[in-house]
Amino acid sequence: MTAALAQRIQPPAPFRAPPLRERAVRRIASDEEALSAARDLAADFAKTAAARDRDRILPHAELDRLSACGLLAITVPKAYGGAGVSAGTVARVTALLSAADGSIGQIPQNHFFMLEAVRLQGTEEQKRFFYGRVLAGERFGNALSETGTRTAHDHATRLERNGDAYVLNGRKFYSTGVLFADWIVVVATSEEDGRSVVAFLPKDAPGITVIDDWSGFGQRVTGSGSTLLEAVDVHPFAVLSFSALFETPTPMGPFAQIMHAGVQQGIAEGALAETIRFVREVARPWRDAGVERHGDDPHVVASVGEVTIRVEGAKALLARAGRFVDEATAEPTEASVAAASIAVAEAKIASTDAALLAASKLIELGGASATLARHDLDRFWRNARTHAVHDPQLWKYRFVGNYWLNGVHPPRHGAI
Repeated sequence: MTAALAQRIQPPAPFRAPPLRERAVRRIASDEEALSAARDLAADFAKTAAARDRDRILPHAELDRLSACGLLAITVPKAYGGAGVSAGTVARVTALLSAADGSIGQIPQNHFFMLEAVRLQGTEEQKRFFYGRVLAGERFGNALSETGTRTAHDHATRLERNGDAYVLNGRKFYSTGVLFADWIVVVATSEEDGRSVVAFLPKDAPGITVIDDWSGFGQRVTGSGSTLLEAVDVHPFAVLSFSALFETPTPMGPFAQIMHAGVQQGIAEGALAETIRFVREVARPWRDAGVERHGDDPHVVASVGEVTIRVEGAKALLARAGRFVDEATAEPTEASVAAASIAVAEAKIASTDAALLAASKLIELGGASATLARHDLDRFWRNARTHAVHDPQLWKYRFVGNYWLNGVHPPRHGAI
């Protein structure tokens, strides 16, 4: 879709959308095209991933390439001009990108999350408008979580009625992808009824300040800093119910989580690939091994075998989880959504464990030279560990066990 065509898909007055930047955007039409495009981009991104992480070089150019190749529009339904790819394909695309660069793999997660919110709760006009903007290359960044509230899922940010429109005030943190976004998607509490809503705001709207203050030791270039919202005007056209996404059975939660599982799966695969390369090309054998090549040490061989089994097992669980999410999308019921949430939780546990194991074994098997800053191999562990605390794994074990042992469905929210 050209910028000129997307610009003609206008919402009701007086909502004023910002003008589209002229972008040449490819239209992806199938799951196979999406996977091929992700592989090609990942191969390029991997070449500069260490430098980006080490020197904290924000991936503006890389995100522009993601938009231009059409990957950020692959979940737009076919009826609206998109590829409407499967959940498994979204997870695999995420894994391919994350294997190359864990930060880049995570950034689109909330973009796709909010596209799913539009699919589930948007009006026909909202779908046509926001799908059109995404097909033209625009990106969503998230402003969901906050610091200082009782839990990470409570919101002090408020949306208040102001005549025929609204005004938004608050402060967000962990705003993944906002630095690279065209639209900031904010979750807030409505003062009218106390329910959660989501507002789509142009990034340059008056009253919005984006601060690059993310200082986590991993996922360093996700742009997950602060977003300040000071008396931001919000048109009703830009507001959806967030609460309604979870009050009835929908695939919103498992769809959100399968992408997080994809991030960890990709980090695991990337760490394993680096282990094999480093053992073959760089590391030296231990003197007691009695071998010429480090890769011939039987302990090293066994360790690589162990990691490979764990990574491949997690990959299979992720593909399986994608089928469950697709079933819940096609026919959302209490049972199908619960089954999808559990399948995704199982995949997320397995991929997280595989990522942490592979990233640790990379340093162990690589030896002292693997710790040198010029290789930046510790980024795999730092990225996996940082991303893993996004939601507590112990709770996933509890939900999985309660489902299989006692037939109890997990709760419906974005973290399960």
